[in-house]
Amino acid sequence: MDPPPVADPGQTKDKGVGSKGEMDLPVADPGPVRDEGELLQCPFCNSEAVYKLAQFLLPGLAAVCVDGTTGDLFRSPSDVAVDLRKEMVDSITQRSETFIADVEAEQNADNEMSDDPYEIVSIFMDDFSRTKRNIIGHVSGWLLSDSRDDKIDDFVQEMEMTRFWPLERREAIAEVLLRNVDIKTKFHCPEKYENEERLADHKAQCSFRPVTCPNEGCRTKVSVRCMQDHDATCLFKILQCEQNCEKRLLRRDMDRHCVTVCPMRPMKCPFGCDDSFSEHDLEEHCSESLQQHLLKVLQVIHKNNFTADELKETALRLEKSEDRGKLAKARDARSLTSIVKDLEAKKFQCSGVVSHVNLGG
Repeated sequence: MDPPPVADPGQTKDKGVGSKGEMDLPVADPGPVRDEGELLQCPFCNSEAVYKLAQFLLPGLAAVCVDGTTGDLFRSPSDVAVDLRKEMVDSITQRSETFIADVEAEQNADNEMSDDPYEIVSIFMDDFSRTKRNIIGHVSGWLLSDSRDDKIDDFVQEMEMTRFWPLERREAIAEVLLRNVDIKTKFHCPEKYENEERLADHKAQCSFRPVTCPNEGCRTKVSVRCMQDHDATCLFKILQCEQNCEKRLLRRDMDRHCVTVCPMRPMKCPFGCDDSFSEHDLEEHCSESLQQHLLKVLQVIHKNNFTADELKETALRLEKSEDRGKLAKARDARSLTSIVKDLEAKKFQCSGVVSHVNLGG
């Protein structure tokens, strides 16, 4: 029996480097899913799971390339990327092809194996990576160093900028891997049918069929069964303000709105009292707690010159004065202090004029 087909990431130039030193792009299709026999297999998978799996193929390749060329004076990660990409894809795909048989053998031996596709593929990639490390790459200090992580991140960015391994190509490979290792069929549809007509009927109702998020601006495609979970976190969903102001806005803008401009955002009293309230209620709080606020600023203005009773009497007098409206409009201790000082200065001037008139009389 012929072996199952293996995903081919594509052919490129021999050295993997263009005339200007840039990495060449892969051109071939990554290959089909393994043969399922005469029955027609439903093609649908959990699209978010495929995307997630595809996302860590690139940093996995970057790690292999960096570890394999560390300390090499003649080769850089980009020089080996093309060859190592093909080797890595071949290796992890072949491992995935035999995974179910391996699991059955392990179960017979009473050994438990993970059924998490991400963990499984990660193990495949780690095993491949170990075979490609040079002497320096095997040193534990290097493997745990920040320098290694920085080089991997830089190479990932370089490959993304040059589209060395585009996401759509990685997703095609990720789908193959997902189908092969998803033992419990949590992430792909296992249904098979005898003819195209029955398969088409199933596909129209399949819970794994991809649909586009209905939220305007979001172009994410998810499986029908995952739409509720996606909708609960979609950044483009329009929601009522979490702090119950009248604003409706995108989920992605919610935090910034609530912290910066929402009139209902919670705040501490700017005068230093213990009350906490929404900014929308600041005016009401300033009016209701005016005497308490006056007492605090008078303590600062007069310090040890007034007794506690004198401070309370002065605060009460100011609160009941005709200038109460002006005092209540103050929104912080600094502005209220300024108003109180002005009022006391005017009172002092008036008292001086009256005394002068009385003396003159």
